[in-house]
Amino acid sequence: MPYSDPSVSYSRFELNRLSPAIGAELLGADLSRPDDRLILEVRDALLRYKVVFFRDQHELTRQQHLDFARAFGDLEIHPATPKGQPDPEILRIAHGPTSKGQENNWHSDVTWRAEPSMGSILRAIELPEIGGDTLFANMALAYQTLDEELQERLCSMFAVHDIARVFAGRLNKDVSALHELYPPQTHPVIRTHPETGERSLYVNAAFTARIEGLERDESKALLSKLYRQAWLPEHQCRFRWAPGSLAFWDNRACQHYAASDYFPEVRIMERVTIAGDRPFFKP
Repeated sequence: MPYSDPSVSYSRFELNRLSPAIGAELLGADLSRPDDRLILEVRDALLRYKVVFFRDQHELTRQQHLDFARAFGDLEIHPATPKGQPDPEILRIAHGPTSKGQENNWHSDVTWRAEPSMGSILRAIELPEIGGDTLFANMALAYQTLDEELQERLCSMFAVHDIARVFAGRLNKDVSALHELYPPQTHPVIRTHPETGERSLYVNAAFTARIEGLERDESKALLSKLYRQAWLPEHQCRFRWAPGSLAFWDNRACQHYAASDYFPEVRIMERVTIAGDRPFFKP
């Protein structure tokens, strides 16, 4: 059943849902001075809608971005963050005439970690005149719409997630050297959400290498079928960025896709990622 806590009502923002499946704008929230009540309401909305969006945060500073994220947990440092920058917890994602966007693949962030992230908070810094939207897919719904026989089969399966599939080339590192730092990790194909108890499909086209115990072709065919669950418009919402916008998504329950349709225009974003825990399946 979808998450619902009737004890929490929203007083710090007006809620505007983006689609029946996933996503809501939290209009009127002020992230520059978050108090306990705002954090409680945002967390509830995040668990309920899996990704939440904020508008008109024009005066938000980098430090306030970090402070808001820290209210939800410890922060990660991504290996793609340049060494020596003053705020290593902020990953700057910049594209323009000499760098075409590469995030146009359905994925959940850092599933190659032993303990993948709980959530990510992305802030718009500079935007193209048009394009550069981000799409989100509800992976609990992706699981629920599979036939029951396949659901049951997947609940006993595990998949290998590998950083080198994406970042060996981007970081210009040898695969074996990268694996010494970040060994491939095995996670359940169906993940139980630690806060809501929902089951979600937990494989993604970016980082999942194979399903354990299957022959290569069988694993590839099954993964292809599962990846297509994120592609269905009925499972998605689409967010159009504007100056002052932020998105906060639950990596345990959704995937996202950054549309790279704006080249050669400039799109600059800053992401702060909140540490999570080890995925598990609860029968």
